[in-house]
Order: sequence, then C-alpha cells, then structure tokens
Amino acid sequence: MKRILVTGGAGFIGSHLCKRLIEEGNEVICADNLFTGSKKNIEALLDNNRFEFMRHDVTKELLVEVDQIYNLACPASPVHYQYNPVKTMKTSVLGAINMLGLAKRVRGRILQASTSEVYGNPYVHPQPEGYWGNVNPIGIRSCYDEGKRAAETLFFDYHRQNGVDIKVIRIFNTYGPNMNPDDGRVVSNFIVQALKGEDITIYGDGKQTRSFCYVDDLVEGMVRMMNSRDGFTGPVNLGNPGEFTMLELAEKVLALTGSKSKIVYKPLPQDDPTQRKPVIDLAKKELDWEPKVALNEGLKKTIAYFEEVCRS
Repeated sequence: MKRILVTGGAGFIGSHLCKRLIEEGNEVICADNLFTGSKKNIEALLDNNRFEFMRHDVTKELLVEVDQIYNLACPASPVHYQYNPVKTMKTSVLGAINMLGLAKRVRGRILQASTSEVYGNPYVHPQPEGYWGNVNPIGIRSCYDEGKRAAETLFFDYHRQNGVDIKVIRIFNTYGPNMNPDDGRVVSNFIVQALKGEDITIYGDGKQTRSFCYVDDLVEGMVRMMNSRDGFTGPVNLGNPGEFTMLELAEKVLALTGSKSKIVYKPLPQDDPTQRKPVIDLAKKELDWEPKVALNEGLKKTIAYFEEVCRS
C-alpha cells in the first residue's frame, strides 16, 4: 500500500485514476480546486477511509506526506483553458514547481500528465516523442500548449539538478464517462448534441484527424508508467494510434445514438491541429502497454454515461 497524491483528482481522468488506485489498496489524497473537476465524479469514494478529498489549488504550496504524486491539475479543454489563460499558465508552471518541490521534500516519485498539445500543429505525422513540435507561443491555445511544455522543462531540470524521481507522459485525446458535458471536447460535444437532437458542429472541413483513447486504457498506462523501472523518465506517448477524421467520428456518434441531428460546418479555430496520432512504440517496449478498447466499444459506454447525465 502506498500513500498517493492525485492533483486534479476530481476531474475526468483524475477521478478514474483515484478509483483505480483505491481499488488497488492504496491511500489516496485527491487535491482539486473544482474549477473543472466535480465532487460528483468522486462521490463513490468519499466514504472510503483510504480516500481523502482536499479542496486545493496547486498554485499554492501543499504540505502532505506521500510516496507518489500524479500531477494532473490543469484545465484541459479549450473552452476552459482559454477562459482564464493567465490562470491556466500559472496552474501548469506554478503547479509543477510546487509539486516538484513536494516530491523533492518527501523523496517521492512524481508523474506529470503532459499532453500531445506539446507537438502543436505538427509537421511530423504520426508524432514520436523525439519530435519537438510546432507550437505558436502567442496564440489563443498557447497558455495550455506552452504551459505544458514549460512544465516538462521544469520536471527535467528538477530531475537533473535535484535528483527528483520523475515520470512524464504525453496524453493524446481521451474520452469516457465523467467527461464534462460542457467542456467543448469533440467527443462530448458530438454525443451531447446528438442526444439533444441539436446540429452536430464540425469545425473546418471535417478532414482533420484525431486518435481517441478510452479512459480505462489511459489509466492503465499511467499506473504502469508510475511504477516503471528506475531511471526511465519518459516522456512517453499514451494514446490510441487508431486515426479518425472528425466527420468519421460524427457519423459513428450518429449511428450509435440513432440521432436525427444534422452535421453543420463552422470555421476552424486558430492553431487547431489538423493531424494528431501518437507513435506508441516506446510505451509498448517500456510499459508493455497498448490500448485495448476499440472506438465503437468506448463510444457506447460514453454514450450510456451521457444519456444518464442528460436525464438527470
């Protein structure tokens, strides 16, 4: 049994990670300021005596005694991270500094949930970890993209300068239950619009691609990375290499929901990537990990969740 801190633990991915860690018999401290997270995501864990919820903002110092830290705290959808871009940058940078400082003090291992957005709108496709990316440092997405890039810099500098035991993963598009219906992500957008009979909104011509990883597969990769061999820092891509266009995704959602919604097209937002697909050879080699859940199977589970949300 380990004592584990999960920042952003009441969020979409964080809540699934907390549940997994509790099921494995660990003690879990979930720290979240509830800006995008929700206590409803973790309500099934609140009565567990090995689970503790702390309403806390990672831009402030946190003093706890733990063995491991999963640093997930940061708004991750454009709607939320562009709402207060300065706060987003502070969360990535100050949050990384504070959590790395904690890891240094307790001599614990810390995992950074970085993102495929560090690759920007890539000139290299698919994206391996060695690709440095094509990121606009002054665009409307920069607070998130550059914030996560800066956080990776801090992780590796703390590792080199102070010997902090780090792990860095780069998360590609992930979906599943506990997604916020209003977060503006493409999977939740399409499903909610389809269930409500509203027009399904595609930005651009619908030919831009994404790779969609079901949340259970991602959490498995995160846990394997945290417990991987000493000295292996990453970064490691975690995502599903199956590549689909936005139009293909919309058509799948329409078919699975039986919705009569129409597809409409709107202009592509600034700096929105046209292609996104991970190379996961490193994850296969070092973590013996690859995703298991096919898109249709994962979408069915996610649609069932949103049907419940829309009814309540």
